[in-house]
Amino acid sequence: QVQLVESGGGLVQAGGSLRLSCAASGSIFSINFMGWYRQASGKQRELVANINSGGRTNYADSVKGRFTISRDNAKKTVYLQMNSLKPEDTAVYHCNAEIMQSAWSRIYDHWGQGTQVTVSS
Repeated sequence: QVQLVESGGGLVQAGGSLRLSCAASGSIFSINFMGWYRQASGKQRELVANINSGGRTNYADSVKGRFTISRDNAKKTVYLQMNSLKPEDTAVYHCNAEIMQSAWSRIYDHWGQGTQVTVSS
């Protein structure tokens, strides 16, 4: 019923930039945290960044100073601006959101399908 759809991934050279978007749709009463995770080949999935409904952010140390997470609550969308990209940023990036579907519902984690980011050198 709830869907998270990512866009904006692709191929980019080292030092370049990409902006990822994730739009939530369906039956949604409220959204708490939204975030981005990534998993590179042969590595564990890691939290890249997240943001709460009031705009408070957290970042992985590896992306601090290069990536910026933001959200538009009216559009139910979270963004990840990625600058100064490095080959080690290559991964599948997944959007995650904590969503209440009604005033009486529990909060559940929802995941997007993922978008590939590939950084070449």
